[in-house]
Amino acid sequence: MSATEADVTARQHPAGSDEDVESQHPVHLQVDSICKSFGGARALADVTLELRRAEVHCLVGENGAGKSTLGKILAGVQMQDSGSIRVEGHEVHFRSPKDAIAAGTAFIAQELSIVPHRSVVENVFLGSPATRRGLVSTKSMKAKFDELQERTGFLLDPDVPAGTLALGDQQKVEILRALAREAKLVVMDEPTAALGPSDTNQLLDVIRDLRSRGVTVIFVTHFLSEALAVADRITVLKDGKIVGTSNAEEESADSLITKMLGQPLGSMFPEKSSARGSRPALHVNGVSTDQGSTDISFDVFPGEIVGVAGLVGSGRTELLRALVGIDHVSAGTVEVGGCSGPFRSPREAQKSGMVLVPESRKDQGLILRASVLDNVGLPHLSSMSRGGFMRKRRLREAVKESLRSVSMDPRRIDSPVGDLSGGNQQKVLFAKWLLSRPDVLIADEPTRGVDVGARATLYATLRQLASEGMAILFVSSDNDEVIGLADRVLVMRERRIEAVLEGEAINEHQILQAMLNYDTHGQVNP
Repeated sequence: MSATEADVTARQHPAGSDEDVESQHPVHLQVDSICKSFGGARALADVTLELRRAEVHCLVGENGAGKSTLGKILAGVQMQDSGSIRVEGHEVHFRSPKDAIAAGTAFIAQELSIVPHRSVVENVFLGSPATRRGLVSTKSMKAKFDELQERTGFLLDPDVPAGTLALGDQQKVEILRALAREAKLVVMDEPTAALGPSDTNQLLDVIRDLRSRGVTVIFVTHFLSEALAVADRITVLKDGKIVGTSNAEEESADSLITKMLGQPLGSMFPEKSSARGSRPALHVNGVSTDQGSTDISFDVFPGEIVGVAGLVGSGRTELLRALVGIDHVSAGTVEVGGCSGPFRSPREAQKSGMVLVPESRKDQGLILRASVLDNVGLPHLSSMSRGGFMRKRRLREAVKESLRSVSMDPRRIDSPVGDLSGGNQQKVLFAKWLLSRPDVLIADEPTRGVDVGARATLYATLRQLASEGMAILFVSSDNDEVIGLADRVLVMRERRIEAVLEGEAINEHQILQAMLNYDTHGQVNP
Protein backbone atom coordinates (compact mmCIF):
# COMPACT_ATOMS: atom_id res chain seq x y z
CA MET A 1 0.00 0.00 0.00
CA SER A 2 1.36 3.41 -1.00
CA ALA A 3 1.64 6.35 1.37
CA THR A 4 -1.32 8.10 -0.22
CA GLU A 5 -3.42 4.94 -0.11
CA ALA A 6 -2.59 4.60 3.56
CA ASP A 7 -3.63 8.23 4.04
CA VAL A 8 -6.98 7.48 2.43
CA THR A 9 -7.48 4.51 4.74
CA ALA A 10 -6.43 6.39 7.85
CA ARG A 11 -8.19 9.70 7.17
CA GLN A 12 -10.78 10.54 9.78
CA HIS A 13 -14.02 12.11 8.52
CA PRO A 14 -16.72 13.62 10.71
CA ALA A 15 -19.13 10.93 11.80
CA GLY A 16 -22.91 11.07 11.56
CA SER A 17 -25.33 12.54 9.08
CA ASP A 18 -24.81 15.61 6.93
CA GLU A 19 -26.97 17.56 9.36
CA ASP A 20 -24.65 16.56 12.24
CA VAL A 21 -21.61 17.67 10.23
CA GLU A 22 -23.19 21.04 9.38
CA SER A 23 -24.06 21.69 13.00
CA GLN A 24 -20.50 20.90 14.06
CA HIS A 25 -18.97 22.85 11.18
CA PRO A 26 -21.01 25.96 10.27
CA VAL A 27 -20.68 27.63 6.87
CA HIS A 28 -17.44 29.62 6.68
CA LEU A 29 -17.65 30.91 3.11
CA GLN A 30 -20.50 31.03 0.64
CA VAL A 31 -20.17 31.68 -3.10
CA ASP A 32 -23.37 32.58 -4.95
CA SER A 33 -23.72 32.65 -8.76
CA ILE A 34 -20.13 33.70 -9.46
CA CYS A 35 -19.40 34.44 -13.13
CA LYS A 36 -16.07 35.41 -14.71
CA SER A 37 -15.01 35.94 -18.33
CA PHE A 38 -11.70 36.75 -20.02
CA GLY A 39 -11.92 38.43 -23.42
CA GLY A 40 -15.32 36.94 -24.13
CA ALA A 41 -14.34 33.43 -23.00
CA ARG A 42 -16.38 32.25 -20.01
CA ALA A 43 -14.14 30.95 -17.21
CA LEU A 44 -16.84 30.55 -14.52
CA ALA A 45 -20.57 30.27 -15.06
CA ASP A 46 -23.00 30.68 -12.12
CA VAL A 47 -20.76 28.90 -9.60
CA THR A 48 -22.43 28.40 -6.22
CA LEU A 49 -20.56 26.70 -3.40
CA GLU A 50 -20.46 26.50 0.40
CA LEU A 51 -17.37 25.82 2.48
CA ARG A 52 -17.67 24.66 6.09
CA ARG A 53 -15.38 25.91 8.79
CA ALA A 54 -12.33 23.70 9.44
CA GLU A 55 -12.81 21.53 6.38
CA VAL A 56 -10.39 20.68 3.59
CA HIS A 57 -12.24 21.28 0.35
CA CYS A 58 -10.53 20.17 -2.86
CA LEU A 59 -11.27 21.65 -6.27
CA VAL A 60 -10.42 19.31 -9.17
CA GLY A 61 -10.93 19.46 -12.91
CA GLU A 62 -9.07 19.71 -16.18
CA ASN A 63 -6.92 22.72 -17.02
CA GLY A 64 -9.30 25.49 -18.02
CA ALA A 65 -12.14 24.07 -15.88
CA GLY A 66 -12.11 27.23 -13.75
CA LYS A 67 -10.77 25.91 -10.44
CA SER A 68 -7.74 28.23 -10.26
CA THR A 69 -9.89 31.20 -11.35
CA LEU A 70 -12.32 30.47 -8.51
CA GLY A 71 -9.45 30.22 -6.03
CA LYS A 72 -8.00 33.53 -7.21
CA ILE A 73 -11.36 35.28 -6.85
CA LEU A 74 -11.71 34.01 -3.29
CA ALA A 75 -8.19 35.31 -2.53
CA GLY A 76 -8.72 38.74 -4.09
CA VAL A 77 -6.27 38.15 -6.94
CA GLN A 78 -9.10 38.56 -9.47
CA MET A 79 -12.59 40.05 -9.22
CA GLN A 80 -15.74 38.29 -10.33
CA ASP A 81 -17.91 39.86 -13.03
CA SER A 82 -21.08 39.05 -11.09
CA GLY A 83 -22.24 37.09 -8.08
CA SER A 84 -21.43 37.45 -4.39
CA ILE A 85 -19.08 36.12 -1.72
CA ARG A 86 -20.01 35.89 1.96
CA VAL A 87 -17.55 35.20 4.76
CA GLU A 88 -19.19 34.10 8.01
CA GLY A 89 -22.47 35.53 6.76
CA HIS A 90 -21.12 38.95 5.75
CA GLU A 91 -20.82 39.91 2.10
CA VAL A 92 -17.27 40.88 1.09
CA HIS A 93 -15.83 42.66 -1.94
CA PHE A 94 -12.17 41.76 -2.46
CA ARG A 95 -10.50 44.21 -4.83
CA SER A 96 -6.97 43.01 -4.08
CA PRO A 97 -5.11 40.28 -2.16
CA LYS A 98 -4.60 42.88 0.57
CA ASP A 99 -8.38 43.02 1.12
CA ALA A 100 -8.54 39.23 1.33
CA ILE A 101 -5.62 39.08 3.79
CA ALA A 102 -7.34 41.66 5.98
CA ALA A 103 -10.41 39.38 5.99
CA GLY A 104 -8.32 36.40 7.08
CA THR A 105 -7.62 34.74 3.70
CA ALA A 106 -4.15 33.69 2.55
CA PHE A 107 -3.27 32.51 -0.97
CA ILE A 108 -0.55 30.12 -2.16
CA ALA A 109 -0.27 30.64 -5.91
CA GLN A 110 0.70 28.06 -8.53
CA GLU A 111 3.22 30.51 -9.97
CA LEU A 112 5.78 31.36 -7.28
CA SER A 113 6.18 34.97 -6.12
CA ILE A 114 9.60 34.80 -4.49
CA VAL A 115 11.73 37.94 -4.15
CA PRO A 116 15.00 36.27 -5.25
CA HIS A 117 17.57 38.57 -3.62
CA ARG A 118 15.79 38.65 -0.25
CA SER A 119 16.44 36.05 2.44
CA VAL A 120 14.13 33.14 3.10
CA VAL A 121 12.90 34.62 6.38
CA GLU A 122 12.23 38.00 4.73
CA ASN A 123 10.19 36.28 2.02
CA VAL A 124 8.19 34.34 4.58
CA PHE A 125 7.15 37.51 6.40
CA LEU A 126 6.74 39.63 3.27
CA GLY A 127 3.70 41.84 3.86
CA SER A 128 3.19 40.61 7.42
CA PRO A 129 6.41 41.14 9.38
CA ALA A 130 6.70 40.11 12.99
CA THR A 131 6.79 43.31 15.02
CA ARG A 132 7.72 44.44 18.49
CA ARG A 133 6.14 47.69 19.69
CA GLY A 134 5.13 48.51 16.12
CA LEU A 135 8.62 48.03 14.68
CA VAL A 136 9.93 45.19 12.52
CA SER A 137 11.86 42.81 14.73
CA THR A 138 14.41 40.44 13.18
CA LYS A 139 14.50 38.46 16.40
CA SER A 140 10.72 38.07 16.41
CA MET A 141 10.75 36.98 12.76
CA LYS A 142 13.42 34.34 13.43
CA ALA A 143 11.53 33.02 16.45
CA LYS A 144 8.27 32.81 14.51
CA PHE A 145 10.11 31.26 11.55
CA ASP A 146 11.56 28.53 13.79
CA GLU A 147 8.07 27.83 15.16
CA LEU A 148 6.64 27.50 11.66
CA GLN A 149 9.42 25.16 10.57
CA GLU A 150 8.84 22.98 13.62
CA ARG A 151 5.12 22.78 12.80
CA THR A 152 5.71 21.85 9.15
CA GLY A 153 8.86 19.77 9.42
CA PHE A 154 10.56 21.96 6.79
CA LEU A 155 14.31 22.55 7.10
CA LEU A 156 15.19 25.79 5.34
CA ASP A 157 18.10 28.10 6.08
CA PRO A 158 16.43 31.42 7.03
CA ASP A 159 19.37 33.57 5.92
CA VAL A 160 20.10 32.40 2.35
CA PRO A 161 18.65 34.35 -0.62
CA ALA A 162 15.36 32.70 -1.60
CA GLY A 163 16.34 32.79 -5.28
CA THR A 164 19.19 30.33 -4.65
CA LEU A 165 16.81 27.61 -3.46
CA ALA A 166 15.62 24.71 -5.56
CA LEU A 167 12.11 25.00 -6.96
CA GLY A 168 10.63 22.68 -4.33
CA ASP A 169 12.19 24.67 -1.49
CA GLN A 170 10.88 27.92 -2.97
CA GLN A 171 7.41 26.39 -2.81
CA LYS A 172 7.98 25.71 0.88
CA VAL A 173 8.74 29.41 1.37
CA GLU A 174 5.36 30.23 -0.19
CA ILE A 175 3.64 27.79 2.17
CA LEU A 176 5.38 29.23 5.24
CA ARG A 177 4.38 32.75 4.14
CA ALA A 178 0.71 31.78 4.10
CA LEU A 179 0.99 30.13 7.50
CA ALA A 180 2.78 33.18 8.94
CA ARG A 181 -0.33 35.28 8.23
CA GLU A 182 -2.37 33.05 10.58
CA ALA A 183 -5.27 33.08 8.15
CA LYS A 184 -8.67 31.57 8.87
CA LEU A 185 -8.98 30.49 5.24
CA VAL A 186 -6.05 29.28 3.13
CA VAL A 187 -6.39 28.89 -0.65
CA MET A 188 -3.73 26.59 -2.11
CA ASP A 189 -3.40 26.50 -5.90
CA GLU A 190 -1.33 23.47 -6.95
CA PRO A 191 1.01 23.73 -3.92
CA THR A 192 2.57 20.28 -4.51
CA ALA A 193 3.39 20.79 -8.22
CA ALA A 194 7.07 21.49 -7.44
CA LEU A 195 7.41 19.08 -4.51
CA GLY A 196 8.78 15.55 -4.38
CA PRO A 197 6.90 12.68 -2.67
CA SER A 198 8.42 13.24 0.78
CA ASP A 199 7.76 16.99 0.75
CA THR A 200 4.24 16.38 -0.56
CA ASN A 201 3.48 14.11 2.38
CA GLN A 202 4.81 16.81 4.70
CA LEU A 203 2.48 19.35 3.12
CA LEU A 204 -0.53 17.02 3.48
CA ASP A 205 0.33 16.77 7.17
CA VAL A 206 0.47 20.59 7.33
CA ILE A 207 -3.01 20.74 5.81
CA ARG A 208 -4.33 18.29 8.41
CA ASP A 209 -2.72 20.39 11.13
CA LEU A 210 -4.43 23.52 9.80
CA ARG A 211 -7.77 21.72 9.85
CA SER A 212 -7.22 20.65 13.45
CA ARG A 213 -6.57 24.31 14.34
CA GLY A 214 -9.90 25.37 12.87
CA VAL A 215 -8.56 26.68 9.57
CA THR A 216 -10.54 26.14 6.37
CA VAL A 217 -8.44 25.01 3.40
CA ILE A 218 -9.30 25.21 -0.29
CA PHE A 219 -6.93 22.83 -2.07
CA VAL A 220 -6.69 23.04 -5.87
CA THR A 221 -4.81 20.05 -7.27
CA HIS A 222 -4.33 17.90 -10.36
CA PHE A 223 -3.24 14.94 -8.24
CA LEU A 224 -6.36 12.98 -7.41
CA SER A 225 -4.52 10.75 -4.92
CA GLU A 226 -3.74 13.88 -2.88
CA ALA A 227 -7.36 15.05 -3.02
CA LEU A 228 -8.59 11.66 -1.86
CA ALA A 229 -5.95 11.50 0.88
CA VAL A 230 -6.61 14.82 2.55
CA ALA A 231 -10.01 16.21 1.54
CA ASP A 232 -13.24 16.18 3.49
CA ARG A 233 -15.20 17.15 0.39
CA ILE A 234 -14.33 17.40 -3.29
CA THR A 235 -15.89 19.68 -5.90
CA VAL A 236 -15.44 18.83 -9.59
CA LEU A 237 -15.49 21.67 -12.14
CA LYS A 238 -15.82 21.30 -15.89
CA ASP A 239 -15.98 24.11 -18.46
CA GLY A 240 -16.44 26.72 -15.72
CA LYS A 241 -19.37 24.95 -14.08
CA ILE A 242 -19.67 22.77 -11.00
CA VAL A 243 -20.34 19.15 -11.91
CA GLY A 244 -20.93 18.18 -8.29
CA THR A 245 -19.67 18.19 -4.71
CA SER A 246 -19.33 15.01 -2.66
CA ASN A 247 -17.67 13.60 0.44
CA ALA A 248 -14.18 12.33 -0.35
CA GLU A 249 -14.82 8.84 1.00
CA GLU A 250 -17.56 8.41 -1.60
CA GLU A 251 -15.16 8.96 -4.49
CA SER A 252 -12.29 7.17 -6.20
CA ALA A 253 -9.77 8.30 -8.80
CA ASP A 254 -11.84 6.60 -11.52
CA SER A 255 -15.11 8.25 -10.45
CA LEU A 256 -13.48 11.69 -10.30
CA ILE A 257 -11.88 11.25 -13.73
CA THR A 258 -15.25 10.26 -15.19
CA LYS A 259 -16.82 13.44 -13.76
CA MET A 260 -13.93 15.61 -14.96
CA LEU A 261 -13.87 14.30 -18.51
CA GLY A 262 -17.53 13.39 -18.89
CA GLN A 263 -16.52 9.82 -19.71
CA PRO A 264 -14.17 7.10 -18.35
CA LEU A 265 -10.55 7.78 -19.24
CA GLY A 266 -9.55 4.15 -19.69
CA SER A 267 -5.81 3.63 -19.72
CA MET A 268 -3.78 6.80 -19.14
CA PHE A 269 -0.81 5.42 -21.00
CA PRO A 270 -0.57 4.30 -24.63
CA GLU A 271 0.71 0.83 -25.39
CA LYS A 272 4.48 0.50 -25.23
CA SER A 273 6.46 -0.49 -28.30
CA SER A 274 9.38 -2.91 -28.44
CA ALA A 275 10.63 -1.45 -31.74
CA ARG A 276 13.80 0.56 -31.37
CA GLY A 277 16.81 1.41 -33.48
CA SER A 278 19.97 -0.67 -33.46
CA ARG A 279 22.36 2.24 -32.80
CA PRO A 280 21.93 4.69 -29.91
CA ALA A 281 20.72 8.19 -30.65
CA LEU A 282 22.24 9.34 -27.35
CA HIS A 283 25.39 7.72 -25.96
CA VAL A 284 26.56 8.82 -22.50
CA ASN A 285 29.88 7.37 -21.36
CA GLY A 286 31.55 7.93 -17.99
CA VAL A 287 30.07 11.39 -17.42
CA SER A 288 30.90 13.23 -14.21
CA THR A 289 29.76 16.77 -13.44
CA ASP A 290 30.71 19.69 -11.24
CA GLN A 291 27.45 19.10 -9.35
CA GLY A 292 28.67 15.71 -8.10
CA SER A 293 27.33 13.18 -10.60
CA THR A 294 29.90 10.41 -11.07
CA ASP A 295 30.64 7.95 -13.87
CA ILE A 296 27.20 8.06 -15.56
CA SER A 297 26.88 5.76 -18.59
CA PHE A 298 23.77 4.81 -20.59
CA ASP A 299 22.26 4.80 -24.09
CA VAL A 300 18.91 5.92 -25.46
CA PHE A 301 17.89 4.38 -28.79
CA PRO A 302 15.66 5.79 -31.55
CA GLY A 303 12.05 4.84 -30.88
CA GLU A 304 12.68 4.37 -27.16
CA ILE A 305 11.36 6.24 -24.11
CA VAL A 306 13.70 6.09 -21.11
CA GLY A 307 12.55 7.35 -17.72
CA VAL A 308 14.80 8.57 -14.90
CA ALA A 309 13.50 7.99 -11.36
CA GLY A 310 15.01 8.97 -8.03
CA LEU A 311 14.47 11.01 -4.91
CA VAL A 312 14.77 14.80 -4.98
CA GLY A 313 18.50 15.48 -4.70
CA SER A 314 19.53 12.25 -6.42
CA GLY A 315 21.01 14.20 -9.34
CA ARG A 316 18.30 13.68 -11.97
CA THR A 317 17.83 17.29 -13.08
CA GLU A 318 21.54 18.03 -12.79
CA LEU A 319 22.26 15.16 -15.19
CA LEU A 320 19.84 16.49 -17.81
CA ARG A 321 21.27 20.00 -17.51
CA ALA A 322 24.78 18.65 -18.00
CA LEU A 323 23.81 16.64 -21.10
CA VAL A 324 22.62 19.78 -22.92
CA GLY A 325 25.47 22.01 -21.77
CA ILE A 326 23.82 24.08 -19.05
CA ASP A 327 26.03 22.56 -16.32
CA HIS A 328 29.68 21.65 -16.81
CA VAL A 329 30.76 18.08 -17.56
CA SER A 330 34.11 17.45 -15.88
CA ALA A 331 34.74 14.01 -17.41
CA GLY A 332 33.27 11.64 -19.95
CA THR A 333 31.59 12.03 -23.35
CA VAL A 334 28.10 12.74 -24.69
CA GLU A 335 27.44 11.67 -28.29
CA VAL A 336 24.38 12.66 -30.36
CA GLY A 337 23.93 12.09 -34.08
CA GLY A 338 27.65 11.74 -34.77
CA CYS A 339 28.51 14.83 -32.71
CA SER A 340 30.71 14.15 -29.73
CA GLY A 341 30.45 16.32 -26.59
CA PRO A 342 30.24 17.26 -23.85
CA PHE A 343 28.37 20.24 -25.20
CA ARG A 344 29.26 23.73 -24.04
CA SER A 345 25.79 25.24 -24.37
CA PRO A 346 22.16 24.32 -25.08
CA ARG A 347 22.53 25.92 -28.52
CA GLU A 348 25.42 23.58 -29.33
CA ALA A 349 23.36 20.61 -28.14
CA GLN A 350 20.40 21.80 -30.24
CA LYS A 351 22.57 21.96 -33.37
CA SER A 352 23.56 18.34 -32.77
CA GLY A 353 19.90 17.33 -32.56
CA MET A 354 19.21 17.26 -28.78
CA VAL A 355 16.90 19.62 -26.84
CA LEU A 356 15.68 19.97 -23.26
CA VAL A 357 12.13 20.76 -22.10
CA PRO A 358 12.88 22.26 -18.63
CA GLU A 359 10.97 21.57 -15.41
CA SER A 360 9.71 25.12 -14.74
CA ARG A 361 7.84 26.61 -17.67
CA LYS A 362 7.57 30.00 -15.91
CA ASP A 363 11.21 30.45 -14.89
CA GLN A 364 13.06 28.42 -17.53
CA GLY A 365 10.85 27.88 -20.55
CA LEU A 366 8.30 30.54 -21.46
CA ILE A 367 7.87 34.32 -21.67
CA LEU A 368 4.36 34.61 -20.25
CA ARG A 369 3.66 38.09 -21.68
CA ALA A 370 4.71 37.09 -25.19
CA SER A 371 2.48 35.33 -27.71
CA VAL A 372 2.46 31.63 -28.49
CA LEU A 373 4.07 32.47 -31.85
CA ASP A 374 6.95 34.36 -30.27
CA ASN A 375 7.56 31.71 -27.61
CA VAL A 376 7.62 28.76 -29.98
CA GLY A 377 9.57 30.55 -32.69
CA LEU A 378 12.23 32.18 -30.51
CA PRO A 379 14.90 29.42 -30.63
CA HIS A 380 14.45 29.01 -34.39
CA LEU A 381 14.72 32.56 -35.72
CA SER A 382 18.07 32.00 -37.45
CA SER A 383 16.83 28.93 -39.31
CA MET A 384 13.73 30.85 -40.38
CA SER A 385 15.72 33.76 -41.83
CA ARG A 386 17.27 34.35 -45.25
CA GLY A 387 19.75 37.10 -46.02
CA GLY A 388 19.14 38.66 -42.62
CA PHE A 389 15.36 38.89 -43.12
CA MET A 390 12.80 36.93 -41.15
CA ARG A 391 10.54 34.67 -43.23
CA LYS A 392 7.45 35.44 -41.16
CA ARG A 393 4.97 33.36 -43.13
CA ARG A 394 7.23 30.32 -43.02
CA LEU A 395 7.75 30.76 -39.26
CA ARG A 396 4.03 31.11 -38.64
CA GLU A 397 3.19 27.96 -40.58
CA ALA A 398 5.99 26.02 -38.85
CA VAL A 399 4.73 27.11 -35.43
CA LYS A 400 1.18 26.07 -36.30
CA GLU A 401 2.39 22.64 -37.40
CA SER A 402 4.35 22.23 -34.17
CA LEU A 403 1.25 23.17 -32.15
CA ARG A 404 -0.76 20.54 -34.03
CA SER A 405 1.87 17.93 -33.15
CA VAL A 406 1.07 18.44 -29.44
CA SER A 407 -2.72 18.54 -30.01
CA MET A 408 -3.06 22.28 -29.39
CA ASP A 409 -5.40 24.50 -31.36
CA PRO A 410 -3.20 26.53 -33.76
CA ARG A 411 -5.79 29.33 -33.66
CA ARG A 412 -4.31 30.28 -30.27
CA ILE A 413 -1.05 31.24 -31.98
CA ASP A 414 -1.41 34.97 -31.22
CA SER A 415 -2.64 34.54 -27.62
CA PRO A 416 -0.35 35.64 -24.79
CA VAL A 417 1.01 32.49 -23.16
CA GLY A 418 0.12 33.85 -19.71
CA ASP A 419 -3.58 33.73 -20.64
CA LEU A 420 -3.45 29.99 -21.35
CA SER A 421 -4.23 27.18 -18.92
CA GLY A 422 -1.32 25.29 -17.38
CA GLY A 423 -1.89 22.35 -19.70
CA ASN A 424 -1.79 24.51 -22.80
CA GLN A 425 1.30 26.34 -21.53
CA GLN A 426 3.02 22.97 -21.20
CA LYS A 427 2.00 22.09 -24.76
CA VAL A 428 3.50 25.38 -25.97
CA LEU A 429 6.72 24.49 -24.16
CA PHE A 430 6.87 21.14 -25.96
CA ALA A 431 5.96 22.73 -29.31
CA LYS A 432 8.82 25.20 -28.85
CA TRP A 433 11.43 22.44 -28.79
CA LEU A 434 9.72 20.03 -31.17
CA LEU A 435 9.60 22.54 -34.02
CA SER A 436 13.12 21.59 -35.10
CA ARG A 437 12.24 17.85 -34.95
CA PRO A 438 15.21 16.85 -32.76
CA ASP A 439 16.70 13.36 -32.74
CA VAL A 440 16.76 13.35 -28.92
CA LEU A 441 14.10 14.98 -26.75
CA ILE A 442 14.89 15.39 -23.05
CA ALA A 443 12.06 16.42 -20.72
CA ASP A 444 12.31 17.31 -17.02
CA GLU A 445 8.98 16.67 -15.23
CA PRO A 446 7.01 16.76 -18.52
CA THR A 447 3.52 16.86 -16.92
CA ARG A 448 4.15 18.98 -13.81
CA GLY A 449 1.10 21.13 -13.08
CA VAL A 450 -0.92 19.50 -15.88
CA ASP A 451 -4.41 18.02 -15.49
CA VAL A 452 -5.30 14.41 -16.16
CA GLY A 453 -6.73 15.04 -19.64
CA ALA A 454 -3.71 17.05 -20.82
CA ARG A 455 -1.43 14.41 -19.31
CA ALA A 456 -3.03 11.71 -21.44
CA THR A 457 -2.55 13.94 -24.50
CA LEU A 458 1.13 14.51 -23.72
CA TYR A 459 1.70 10.80 -23.09
CA ALA A 460 0.15 9.99 -26.48
CA THR A 461 2.31 12.69 -28.09
CA LEU A 462 5.51 11.29 -26.61
CA ARG A 463 4.63 7.75 -27.68
CA GLN A 464 3.81 8.98 -31.20
CA LEU A 465 7.16 10.80 -31.41
CA ALA A 466 8.94 7.63 -30.30
CA SER A 467 7.10 5.60 -32.94
CA GLU A 468 8.44 8.07 -35.53
CA GLY A 469 12.00 7.33 -34.41
CA MET A 470 12.69 10.02 -31.83
CA ALA A 471 14.71 9.06 -28.74
CA ILE A 472 13.13 10.38 -25.52
CA LEU A 473 14.68 10.74 -22.07
CA PHE A 474 12.55 12.13 -19.24
CA VAL A 475 12.71 12.72 -15.50
CA SER A 476 9.61 12.38 -13.32
CA SER A 477 8.90 12.40 -9.60
CA ASP A 478 5.67 10.47 -10.31
CA ASN A 479 6.58 6.79 -10.23
CA ASP A 480 3.26 5.85 -11.82
CA GLU A 481 4.21 8.05 -14.77
CA VAL A 482 7.64 6.43 -15.04
CA ILE A 483 6.15 2.93 -14.88
CA GLY A 484 3.36 3.66 -17.38
CA LEU A 485 5.40 5.53 -19.97
CA ALA A 486 9.01 4.28 -19.96
CA ASP A 487 10.41 1.38 -21.99
CA ARG A 488 13.45 1.40 -19.69
CA VAL A 489 14.04 3.10 -16.33
CA LEU A 490 17.27 4.48 -14.90
CA VAL A 491 17.04 4.80 -11.10
CA MET A 492 19.41 7.37 -9.61
CA ARG A 493 20.67 7.51 -6.05
CA GLU A 494 23.31 9.87 -4.66
CA ARG A 495 24.08 11.16 -8.19
CA ARG A 496 24.82 7.71 -9.60
CA ILE A 497 22.76 5.25 -11.61
CA GLU A 498 21.75 2.67 -9.03
CA ALA A 499 19.75 0.36 -11.33
CA VAL A 500 18.52 -0.06 -14.91
CA LEU A 501 15.07 -1.67 -15.13
CA GLU A 502 13.35 -3.22 -18.15
CA GLY A 503 10.18 -5.18 -18.86
CA GLU A 504 8.46 -6.71 -15.83
CA ALA A 505 11.13 -5.22 -13.55
CA ILE A 506 9.61 -1.76 -14.11
CA ASN A 507 7.37 -1.71 -11.05
CA GLU A 508 6.94 0.31 -7.85
CA HIS A 509 8.79 -2.19 -5.66
CA GLN A 510 11.90 -2.38 -7.85
CA ILE A 511 12.05 1.40 -8.27
CA LEU A 512 11.72 2.09 -4.54
CA GLN A 513 14.22 -0.63 -3.72
CA ALA A 514 16.82 1.06 -5.92
CA MET A 515 15.88 4.62 -4.87
CA LEU A 516 16.15 3.83 -1.16
CA ASN A 517 18.84 1.14 -1.54
CA TYR A 518 17.22 -1.55 0.60
CA ASP A 519 17.46 -5.30 0.12
CA THR A 520 14.65 -7.82 -0.37
CA HIS A 521 14.29 -8.15 3.42
CA GLY A 522 13.61 -4.44 3.80
CA GLN A 523 17.00 -3.62 5.32
CA VAL A 524 18.57 -0.33 4.22
CA ASN A 525 22.03 -0.86 2.79
CA PRO A 526 24.90 1.48 3.61
